[in-house]
Amino acid sequence: MRQCKMEENKKGCPCTYEPCEKKGICCDCLRYHWRRGELPGCLFPPDVEKTYDRSIERFIQIYQERGRWW
Repeated sequence: MRQCKMEENKKGCPCTYEPCEKKGICCDCLRYHWRRGELPGCLFPPDVEKTYDRSIERFIQIYQERGRWW
């Protein structure tokens, strides 16, 4: 059985929202944002993540404008 690597995940989590009880628990984060029609902040470049616009539309727009950023 797999175990959550919450502490390891937190080290690489670029999300700037504090306090977030889902930080480091990626499955909960993804589920939360998907229910809201969003994507998690870790899928956005840092300057866009800071705006908290996590919409799928914004993700597509940024990807089309900039291409890959990772």
